[in-house]
Amino acid sequence: MLEGRFCLLSRVFSCSCQQQPESKWPYMMTFHQLKVDIAKGKRPLEFDGDDDDDEENRQRKLCKLLDCCEVMETAQPSSCGEPEPSEDESNQDGAASSDSDSLIHRIGRDNSISCLIHCSRSDYGAIASLNKSFWSLVRTGELYKLRRQNDVIEHWIYFSCHLLEWEAFDPNRRKWMHLPRMTSNECFMCSDKESLAVGTELLVFGKEVTAHVIFRYSILTNSWSSGMRMNAPRCLFGSASLKEIAILAGGCDSEGRILSSAELYNSETQTWELLPDMNKPRKMCSGVFMDEKFYVIGGIGGSDSKVLTCGEEYDLKTKKWTEIPNMSPGRSGAARENEMPATAEAPPLVAVVNNDLYAADYADMEVRKYDKERRLWITVGRLPERAVSMNGWGLAFRACGDRLIVIGGPRNLGEGFIEINAWVPSEGPPQWNLLARKQSGNFVYNCAVMGC
Repeated sequence: MLEGRFCLLSRVFSCSCQQQPESKWPYMMTFHQLKVDIAKGKRPLEFDGDDDDDEENRQRKLCKLLDCCEVMETAQPSSCGEPEPSEDESNQDGAASSDSDSLIHRIGRDNSISCLIHCSRSDYGAIASLNKSFWSLVRTGELYKLRRQNDVIEHWIYFSCHLLEWEAFDPNRRKWMHLPRMTSNECFMCSDKESLAVGTELLVFGKEVTAHVIFRYSILTNSWSSGMRMNAPRCLFGSASLKEIAILAGGCDSEGRILSSAELYNSETQTWELLPDMNKPRKMCSGVFMDEKFYVIGGIGGSDSKVLTCGEEYDLKTKKWTEIPNMSPGRSGAARENEMPATAEAPPLVAVVNNDLYAADYADMEVRKYDKERRLWITVGRLPERAVSMNGWGLAFRACGDRLIVIGGPRNLGEGFIEINAWVPSEGPPQWNLLARKQSGNFVYNCAVMGC
């Protein structure tokens, strides 16, 4: 019964970290302050676009939340804003430490965590504000590690339509959230940028005046930081993530040389590891994980900037690359007919759902599926009709759990919209469901999906 009452928190209390400095981030709010604010009728921070409930529903939700909080306050009287007890104080009251370890004392730590890992991560700001034990569980990332171990994964979409500005979208609750604004110089703003979500981090790669730079956004602190550096800094690479690791392959160095090198990033240790070189150097390629192996697909290679139709498979166990012919979905018919330079076209728009590889043909507005046995691309349906792009640029095609998502939208006389459409391939031929739509004058510059 208590487990059910606690999980009401996930349904009645949504909290986002909307452009808040770390000192005022909801994780830092004390449990007592949270309770006082709710009792006074103040609403916690919410995502963009939330509709106000009518007064009767709002009061009912507040009562349910306060009921849950009363249970937790009885079990855990301390708050996350209070100082840690000294060693002497801990020795004098060993029971306090035992209570803290149990989280919700009446059901024990294991059952408490079982409840927590199944709550939506949009609720974790509120959960962390209950007391020091909950705060530590969320803020240190331990709760996300436990979610991974129990195969509990929730996917959010992160994308940028304005330089230095990022938004997140929760497709389950269909809520938007603004991330804090990045701080950088004009050189970074104008340079090519790639993005990647891995573990609980969003990484944005670019170039400043003298060197490549990586900005890191952490959902644990709701803040940006910089300073990480690859062994071989690069841009225009192919990349993909799997749980807490990511692989980056190919790209260009600061002198414009096309690379065959690759690196593995571990988000838990924030370390880079050089991998064996690929068989071919390539830039403007795409990367995916499929069948627990990493694939780099297509791109441009050689001194003559030749379009590559092959892919390469990296086996994490044997640490070897294997070339796969005809793995790239190829250039669009429009690009070939107009003799468009290879660099004018976006890298292959590919994504993997349930270990099946899909591609978006922006010119013919088609979705294709890769037949791994015959090594052929087969057309399975259409893209959303309003998903427009410029030679593939400005259109995001990503995997989001068991769904494929397309982010784009119609544009008219400098005005336009960003639309998020989703399709579940296991349910049959492409039937796109509009998840969200918002006005925007810009294309999608960068996009990443974080599963944690």
